[in-house]
Formats: sequence, structure tokens, C-alpha cells
Amino acid sequence: MNHPQKDLVRTVLQVLFVGLLIGASLWILHVFIGAIVWATMIAVSTWPLMRGLERLLFGRRKLAVAGMTIVLLAVVLGPFLGAVAAIVANVDDIAAFARKLPAYQLPPAPAWLQKLPIAGPEVSRFWDQAATAGVPALLKEASPYVGDVAKWFASRVGSVSALLVELLLTIVIAAVMYAKGETAVRGVRAFARRLAGSRGEGAVDLAGGAIRGVAMGVVLTAIAQSLLAGAGLLVAGVPFAPALTVAMFILAIAQIGPMPILIPAVIWAYGALGSGWGTGLLVWSLAVGTVDNVLRPILIKKGADLPLLLIFAGVIGGLVSIGLMGVFVGPVLLSVAYTLLAAWVDREDGAAAPEPEGVGGA
Repeated sequence: MNHPQKDLVRTVLQVLFVGLLIGASLWILHVFIGAIVWATMIAVSTWPLMRGLERLLFGRRKLAVAGMTIVLLAVVLGPFLGAVAAIVANVDDIAAFARKLPAYQLPPAPAWLQKLPIAGPEVSRFWDQAATAGVPALLKEASPYVGDVAKWFASRVGSVSALLVELLLTIVIAAVMYAKGETAVRGVRAFARRLAGSRGEGAVDLAGGAIRGVAMGVVLTAIAQSLLAGAGLLVAGVPFAPALTVAMFILAIAQIGPMPILIPAVIWAYGALGSGWGTGLLVWSLAVGTVDNVLRPILIKKGADLPLLLIFAGVIGGLVSIGLMGVFVGPVLLSVAYTLLAAWVDREDGAAAPEPEGVGGA
């Protein structure tokens, strides 16, 4: 008569023990979780490139892994080193520009700006007020905000070394995943199959496609947008165009976009180059600023055949909730949840879907 009660107690204790074991493991590994997630995103999204490189090297996996690791180091460290080199090379020009900035005179707002719908009159009025007040007054008014930004930047500078260590750790873990990719995939598939049968394996494939799609959409869009914006700055003759292009690439990867750099460049062009160049750069900047809204969803959908609204919600929601990592994690979570929910809804009368031959018993 007491057997059911004993079995219930044993089951509860087993669940508690497994939960404690998982919690303790995550607590030990929490310092590596960020690097592991990033390495997984990188390895999954670039796996086809690694396999292609392996074929070019006559099937030598070690050489392919070494080549991909060198490429990752160049991609991760290249923008930072490029920005530092550009700043060092133009330090005299930057100092001269800073000395001339208080004497810079902002021109009046162009006439066409007043005619823009909704925000045109308000923007034109603000522009004229800024032109009348002059740069020194604007700098004085903005000084409290500049101080806050400087404090925020100083707090981030202290963690640069930790960031570099995490980036290097990410690359090392990604290299291990390149070397043992097939083994890792078999393990994940086996776990998903034990957990949810064929639906679980399908979820693993969907997650991989979502990661590749988001990576392709984010990275290729950032490259295209920053190159187009940098070309516009270079043609217009804006100073420090190479360094600004690198900065716009970083902002595009972070889903901020190039407009924080393009807007001051347009204002500078109106004052230094005249209304013709200023208007041309403004039109080009507006066009470049909308490239990501068209290009990114198309590229992401090529990797994962999911509704664009779901992908957009995953990218934006993940970015707001988690940060830059959420750009990749958000669409993956939503795509897996969407697919599992759709599969459950499609089942007739709540009956379990039949397992394909050879999968359920594998």
C-alpha cells in the first residue's frame, strides 16, 4: 500500500538532485557561458565556410581549423586595430579640427527642410536656433551630457582587458568546435531525439538555419551599409572617412546603424562644402540608412524559412532584452518555439505524431 508514496518521494528526490546538479554545473560554468554561446553562433554560422576550406586543403581538418582561427582573429581584432591605427595616423588632423571647432559657423537651415511633413518645421526651427547660438553655446549646453558620456566611457575602458580575454576565449572554443563539430552535432541530435523524438531533431536543424540566417543578415548588411556610407563620406571629402567607416561597421553590427556618424557629417558638409554637397550627402545618407530594413530580412529569410515578423521580433526583442548576443539568440528561441507550437497545433485531436521509421528506436 505504501509503494506509490515511496515511488513519488523517490521521483521528487531524483528531480531535485538532477536540478541541483544542473544548477551547480551552470554556476561553475557561468563565467564561460557568454563565450560558449558566442563560439556556438560563430561555429554554426561559418561551418559551411570551414568545410569548403577543408575541401580546398584536400581534407586536412587541422589546417582548415587553423585557417579559420586566423580569419576569426583578423575579423575580431581587425576593426579595433584599424580604428586605433587611423586615430594615431590622423592625430594631428584631429587636434587641428578640435581647435577650429569653436569658430565653426553652422549655416542656416535649407529651405526644403521647412517643407518636409510632420517634423520638417520643428527640425528647421531647431537648426536655425543652433546656427544663431553658435558652436560655443552648443558645446556649453551639451557639456553635462558630454560629461555623462565620458564617465560611461571611462567605466567601459576598465573592462577592455576582460573583453579581449573573452573574445580570445570565444575564438579558442570556436576552434575546438570546428575540430569536433560532427561529434558535437551527433550529441545534440541524440539529446534532442531523446527529449522530443523527430520533432526535437527538426528543432536542432531549425536552430542551425536560424543562426546562419541571422549571422548572414547582420554581418553582410553591416558590411554593405558601412561600405556604402564610407564611400559617400569619401566622395564628399569628409575628414577621417576610413576611421568613420570602421566605426559605422561596429555600430551596424550592434544594430545601431550608421546614422549617429552620418548626421554630424551632413551638418559639417553643409557648413564646409556648401548646400550642394550637403544635400547630396544627406540624400545618400537617408538611402544608406534604410538599406538594412530591406537587405537584412531578405538575407535572414534565406537561412531560415520563417515569417519575417517573427525574425524581426526576435532580432529587436533579443537586442533589447539580452544585448548584442540577443540578436542571434532571440530569433533562434522564437523560431524553435514557433515550430514546436505549430507542430503541436497541427496534430489531430492532440494525438502524437507518428515517428518516422528508424528514428524513434534509434
